[in-house]
Amino acid sequence: MSGIGEKIKNARNSKGMTQKQLAKKLGVAESFINEVENGRKVVNESLMDRIGKVLGGDLEDMSSMMNAAIMEEEKTKIAPKKVNKPVESINEIWNDALGSVLKSVGIFGYDLSKLVGKKDLPIISNKVEGFAQDKVLYLQIENDDLIGFRIAKGDLAFANLTSEIENNAIFLLDYNGERVLRQIKKLDANKLLLISNRGSLRTETASPKEIKVIAKLNRLEIKL
Repeated sequence: MSGIGEKIKNARNSKGMTQKQLAKKLGVAESFINEVENGRKVVNESLMDRIGKVLGGDLEDMSSMMNAAIMEEEKTKIAPKKVNKPVESINEIWNDALGSVLKSVGIFGYDLSKLVGKKDLPIISNKVEGFAQDKVLYLQIENDDLIGFRIAKGDLAFANLTSEIENNAIFLLDYNGERVLRQIKKLDANKLLLISNRGSLRTETASPKEIKVIAKLNRLEIKL
């Protein structure tokens, strides 16, 4: 798949964009972009389309190039008389390959009971963004409780499931019978400051026993 990686690299360089900048726009790790450009990782069609939109590339050309590369790899694995292998089998091989390098991360509302979508993220060292694969998810922001932190309704936040409190971090938590987003500051061993900002700063004090931490927000994808 080195041809695709080289094409992405050339398009990125022509835009004067670093690997880190491209990774940030796509919501993936910089190391993943580096491995794609060096032919060590593959990208699915959805991510290829997004790369094309960011870099302004010819999507049809990039897609046909990807398909041609898959066909070429398949030919090396089968006898000459089987070069006309069914498309369904090729797709199965492609999906199996993607399964080892991409994780389909679910998108949920605050109650975490209903899947509303999915996003593919790279698996690196058997982890996703540094977290265990079964501990990651996306939260669809449901209100403007943290608009003062530039977190608005409709945005997506990458999060990891945890019950641990980290000072000054933003969490999804159960509080007063509701599931809400709050920044948490530790005042002392028995007192926490819960911060929201719906246009103006609001603080509430609570004890660790009064809240239940569900997940920690790590990265925000803003809805334009």
